[in-house]
Amino acid sequence: MELPLVVGVDGSDAGMRALDWAVDEAALHGLPLRLVYASRWERYEGVTPQDDDPGELALADRVVASAADRAARRNPDVAVSVQVLADDAVGALLREAPYAAAVVLGSKGRGEFADLLLGSVSLSVAARAQHPVVVVRGDKAGLESAHDRVLLGVGDTAKGSPAVRFAFREAEARGCVLDAVRAWRCPAYETADPAERALGPERHYEHLASELVDAAVAEESAAHPTVHVRRTTVEGSPHKVLVQRSAAADLLVVGARHRHGHFGLQLGRVGHAALHHAACPVAVVPRG
Repeated sequence: MELPLVVGVDGSDAGMRALDWAVDEAALHGLPLRLVYASRWERYEGVTPQDDDPGELALADRVVASAADRAARRNPDVAVSVQVLADDAVGALLREAPYAAAVVLGSKGRGEFADLLLGSVSLSVAARAQHPVVVVRGDKAGLESAHDRVLLGVGDTAKGSPAVRFAFREAEARGCVLDAVRAWRCPAYETADPAERALGPERHYEHLASELVDAAVAEESAAHPTVHVRRTTVEGSPHKVLVQRSAAADLLVVGARHRHGHFGLQLGRVGHAALHHAACPVAVVPRG
């Protein structure tokens, strides 16, 4: 039995956009969808839900019912189940992640401050989950997959990484181009390495970046021969390069290294920049 896509729903506008994206994604991959609402409504102990004063539990039921109806109207062929949990949202979604193909979240939740670029729940789950998390954000073209392009940020250890496999599966399912991008920079100091001096420092670092891209995609290119891969190296800071190029992508896939036994945020600068500023949905795929 294939794992479902898990969507965190809360009734917010961003949550509804994430739900719509997740329905399309589930249909694309032939996966079921599980809608999860989590809240510690027991803190309202002693309050009896009424029609005119529903309380948190009744609100949760209403939100998931509305979300399930919206999903059914968007694509009736996608199997949908709902789950209401008496738990904090971050903890509940982290516990759902091992049993999901991916956890899908909106960029902001109900009650988030309007001036925040990214909601605290989305950031916390993306930073701490040991399995793929997609934060649905971006402009209309990116949300509607109008670019026919998946953007993969190639990191230092991308060869054989879950992020590369995830990106290839997405590109294959969508029948679109995979844009594998590696940013590079030339150190300011002058090198003493003979090979570098022969090429010129800029050419040397560009060549290294190109080799990393080739190595990263080689195995999955063979496994997914129908995916057209565009290998690109760009001089600049990785987080700036990927955010800029996300304007022409339908999904940005980045890897994340999590230090086992540490519960702090482990995304790094590239992941944080993508989640806060990308013009399309962002998939954070841990390396383990």
